[in-house]
Amino acid sequence: DNSFRVAAVRPVMASDAQRVVLPAMGPSDLSLSVLEMGCSGSFELLSRPMGSSEPLLPQSTLPVGLPPFAPPLLSEVESRFLRDPAWLPLHCPQLAFSSGRTALKRDRQPHSLLQCGVSPLHSSLSVVRHPTTGELLDFTEELSEDTGLSCKNSLSFLRPPGPPGQTLRGSTTNYPFLPGGMEELSLDQIKKKTQLEEDIDFENNLLSTPPGFNRGMDFTNSEPKGTPSEVSLLSLLSSFDDIIDGRPEHGEQEEKKRGEEKGGERKVQRSNSLEELGIKDGLPPVTPSARRAKEEEEKKKKEEQENKKEGERERWAVPVDINTPCEDFHKRIPDPAFKWPFELDVFQKQAVLCLEKGQSVFVAAHTSAGKTVVAEYAIALSQKHMTRTIYTSPIKALSNQKFRDFKGTFGDVGLLTGDVQLNPEASCLIMTTEILRSMLYNGSDVIRDLEWVIFDEVHYINDIERGVVWEEVLIMLPEHVGIILLSATVPNALEFSDWIGRIKKRQIFVISTLKRPVPLEHFLYTGNSSKTQKELFLLVDSNGTFLTKGYYAAVEAKKERTSKHAQSFGAKTASQNTTPNQDRAVWLSLLSSLSQRDQTPVVAFTFSRTRCDDNARALSSLDLTSSAEKSEIHCFFNKCITRLRGSDRQLPQVLQMIQLLKKGIGVHHSGILPILKEVIEMLFTRGLVKVLFATETFAMGVNMPARTVVFDSIRKHDGTGFRDLLPGEYIQMAGRAGRRGLDTTGTVIILCKAGVHEMSDLHKMMLGKPTVLQSQFRLTYTMILNLLRVEALRVTDMMKRSFSECHCRRDAQSHEKRIAQLKKMLSSLPPIDTEGQLADLVTYYHTVRELTLTRGTLQVHRLTDRTRDWRWTAILTLSLSLSLQKATLESVNGVKALSVGRVVVINNSQHTNALGVILQVSSDSANRTFTALVLCEKDGEGTLKPDAAPTPPKSPQLLCSTALFIPEGPCGHTVQKIRAEDVTGITVKTLRVAPDRIIDNFNKRQMPRFKLDPPGQAISTTTQELLRLAEANPDGVATLDPVNDLQLKGVEVVEASMRLRILQESLGQFTCVHSPRFSEEFSRLQERMVLQEELDRLQFLVSDQSLSLLPEYHQRVEVLKSLQYVDAGGAVQLKGRVACELSSHELLLTELLFEGALSSLPPEESAALLSCLVFTQKTQVTPEINASLQEGVQRVLGVAKRIAELQRECGLSESVEDYVGQYKFGLTEVVYCWARGMPFSEIATLTDVQEGIVVRCIQRLDEVLKDVRNAARIVGDSVLYSKMEQASTAIKRDIVFTASLYTH
Repeated sequence: DNSFRVAAVRPVMASDAQRVVLPAMGPSDLSLSVLEMGCSGSFELLSRPMGSSEPLLPQSTLPVGLPPFAPPLLSEVESRFLRDPAWLPLHCPQLAFSSGRTALKRDRQPHSLLQCGVSPLHSSLSVVRHPTTGELLDFTEELSEDTGLSCKNSLSFLRPPGPPGQTLRGSTTNYPFLPGGMEELSLDQIKKKTQLEEDIDFENNLLSTPPGFNRGMDFTNSEPKGTPSEVSLLSLLSSFDDIIDGRPEHGEQEEKKRGEEKGGERKVQRSNSLEELGIKDGLPPVTPSARRAKEEEEKKKKEEQENKKEGERERWAVPVDINTPCEDFHKRIPDPAFKWPFELDVFQKQAVLCLEKGQSVFVAAHTSAGKTVVAEYAIALSQKHMTRTIYTSPIKALSNQKFRDFKGTFGDVGLLTGDVQLNPEASCLIMTTEILRSMLYNGSDVIRDLEWVIFDEVHYINDIERGVVWEEVLIMLPEHVGIILLSATVPNALEFSDWIGRIKKRQIFVISTLKRPVPLEHFLYTGNSSKTQKELFLLVDSNGTFLTKGYYAAVEAKKERTSKHAQSFGAKTASQNTTPNQDRAVWLSLLSSLSQRDQTPVVAFTFSRTRCDDNARALSSLDLTSSAEKSEIHCFFNKCITRLRGSDRQLPQVLQMIQLLKKGIGVHHSGILPILKEVIEMLFTRGLVKVLFATETFAMGVNMPARTVVFDSIRKHDGTGFRDLLPGEYIQMAGRAGRRGLDTTGTVIILCKAGVHEMSDLHKMMLGKPTVLQSQFRLTYTMILNLLRVEALRVTDMMKRSFSECHCRRDAQSHEKRIAQLKKMLSSLPPIDTEGQLADLVTYYHTVRELTLTRGTLQVHRLTDRTRDWRWTAILTLSLSLSLQKATLESVNGVKALSVGRVVVINNSQHTNALGVILQVSSDSANRTFTALVLCEKDGEGTLKPDAAPTPPKSPQLLCSTALFIPEGPCGHTVQKIRAEDVTGITVKTLRVAPDRIIDNFNKRQMPRFKLDPPGQAISTTTQELLRLAEANPDGVATLDPVNDLQLKGVEVVEASMRLRILQESLGQFTCVHSPRFSEEFSRLQERMVLQEELDRLQFLVSDQSLSLLPEYHQRVEVLKSLQYVDAGGAVQLKGRVACELSSHELLLTELLFEGALSSLPPEESAALLSCLVFTQKTQVTPEINASLQEGVQRVLGVAKRIAELQRECGLSESVEDYVGQYKFGLTEVVYCWARGMPFSEIATLTDVQEGIVVRCIQRLDEVLKDVRNAARIVGDSVLYSKMEQASTAIKRDIVFTASLYTH
């Protein structure tokens, strides 16, 4: 019996494919083959010719996947070992090719180089139809604009969308969309000038000579030389022959053009009255000067109206009145996009009305006032309009909570954080501000559909580290995106809104609440036992009145207990610190009292994570929940931790927390595991947590109000030292008290454990102004590189539009107008004669100016009206910071020298080098003044009134001369107050005077009744002594030398004294002073230089050079050039592109990547080494790491030191120690063991860092690993790419990456 064998063959993949070899057919085998029919499992037998020596192979039909036989061995070896970079050690070619090298044959396809994409069409056909019948008449070709645009070369929204994979996050090679308010020409547009445009002279004769013409029309003599008083009506009508013909209007226009081409012929214009044509009517004719004056007056009125309109238009911040009820709200919005089950407040209605109009708003409302209503309506409005809304928050926890809230309300909501991406196609996306910044820089196509961006907790812009992100996002937002700002009450909301409106060229409507919906009452608590638990003293009532009576009562209660303690145990110095037992007694007495009065739940703010834990553990004997509440807490807690693995459920923190929660006590700070914090938040919302010990972060935006808020202390450590709470911080935390709809008032209690705080500190903290919004704008390398790669955007544009520069840029438009006026004034001034003896006039002017600056006073004379003989209208006396005079007068010896009886030289608007003697010295050291008797002309006696007209400007000889004033006639005197700046010399002479008698006699003679009385004996004697001194020393009295006599040894003073001596000696070398026209030409030059200096100052203010961060920008660019991130022309190179992929520590990571420091390490060691970028705390435990990691640590520190030293060489202020010290390796061992699979319960014993901080650091480390992975892809290092993927996979497990309870 013949039989046959059937080989059952399964289709296999290439990775596990095996060659199936059957034995050769024998005489007993049939010549049949098996054919598998598709994937259904049916087979069919096929015959094959006899005598074939080939083995029997299985066959199949498609589709069954890959063929069921192995590839050739040679091709498999070549693909796996010779072409795979993972097997080929790229960084060690000697090792790779030490045993010999094999030349691989490559297939050349030169024709592939000739292929190119289809160019876009530059024109299209347009149909021309009859306007009435619609009949097709013709086709016309229309040129298409913006062809060839893409996300790689254009900022326009007309560019086509990018690849689908880049729709959400964009790409670092994409251009961002054009930011709103930056409608400036790109470099390409500026360069595209035709030859005619380049030849146009915009300054000279443009209105009279057309471009391309050699000469034009002369309009200066367009008026007739003589205006006839009488015009013949016949001659007048003869010039209207063409009008009498009755031709149509276009004939008149042609005739008018023809008349203009003839040039010299004057035509009489048509008019409705004979008076306008100059016909005699008994009135005198209008003269050209009168007409010119009338035109100037009309022009002036027109400019005033334009300035008024412009001022109204530039009012970017518009305050909205919320005192008036919005009664017609439902009539104005009959079909709202969203409806609430409660009646809206006035401020909410006003905000909704603004949103319906598409207007941007800034809502600065008190805590728990209902700012979220505005955000909800914006989301509903975008869904109605089928657009998108982005909701940004400062912290990830708030993003998760808002996702849960909005998901239940709107449904179509997505979440984007560093490690979570849920429903990215949703109409409402919730994300952190850093992710939105990345999307804007990378040109995400989501921005196209964006209608609103909601910035929650805008006061977070004051954060030193992350505040710059808010400013970057606000500047980079496109024009079509509406802005909604939600913040706590801030005092400068209008100023901040004005800045945003100015940079976005749109009005921002500011809506602020006047009071809290639930008023607060603030108390001081001095109790510490059951006997004193009622010692609660009201300090600020619900109306905001500070009650000093309550404060003094608290002080007395504390003092009485202290005195009793001293009587019992002896007096002891009061300590500001309390023991744990004393803290426990205070908390037990307070919480018992609050529980009895039904004032729970309570949030106890404690500014230390350790103290939060200690206080909670100390209250383990306190039980605040019922049996039913304990059961509910137990079931909910166990349900939430079911997603943890077994060992993670037994963590000490988890076991301890369930015991505290069952008693109604919770702890909330950054050291708590994230899943436990979410459990505590949800239980607190349900009212099952009665007392919650929390740090300041709990008050950041989370809408979890309590009945009572307690402050364990009012002092906190801000990273540099301990300080009292700021008013804004106190208001933010105290605002959690008072549940709207449940409580009539909220209770805020401040514990006085060691003693009662100072009244002034409490008053300032409780009733002081909240912290103003301040700019934290700073330059980062990522910002610079992202803007340098786009030619149309400049870093200086970003700096100009920052909040820190808004004060300087606010008056830019008025500066531009003044610059135009100054240029016009300068062009109208006559030229300066610098020929012959006047050749060194300009040098002489600068020498005189430097001399006056060095002396310390500079009199600047400004001309205002040349038509009125250039009268001097102001004399400004400035004291310079480095002037010799100021240094002398502010020194100790200088003040001593300026005593009563000292003779001084006085120069001011009334006196020039006049001698005076000091009679009195004021006691105000800040604004010291002197009463002096000064020589003057006889007719100048008396006290000069403050509004007296200033004297004309002094000649240059008087400005630099030391010759003393000597009266030309009878000697006069005056007694007046002088400032320290008026004293230009302290002489070595002193006089014996009677100051009181001199002042009394002078004041008496100022009265009209005694005005003619002769001066007293004391005044006459002193005046004669001063006059004799001036006549004996006409060239000047010897003065005290600042260096030798007054012993001023400062470098600036010594240099100024030497410079003063050199300048005085150089004055005699100038020849211009001998010219007869010297005074006239010097006055002209001074006039011109004053205007030129003002012009230079204003041009500097409107230029990029006035930017405060410009020097730092140039320094950072030098760093990038030295590291070859950009070339000499500012073009971003490969290293710069890699740095753009990194969100933080871009320089260090890029240098490590290009040096191959990470490629040679295993994935777990790479992750451990990079943990220094995310861990910022100090630890007392030294990690135990292997030699490879120790070498890696030293390499990282070496690269960081090299970068820091380069920054110092380029001029940056950050020290090498500070830069290197920011990288801490305290979690290196923890991350290494975690990546190798060690359970979390074991790695928690390797460090003293709390579990919550460890989890957060590992989560942030995953974001760093992804950034390095993307950077490795750009470089082409596939080995590092795969290692970063493996490292990311290794750390993403168990409790560290447990899904949030808010999102699942």
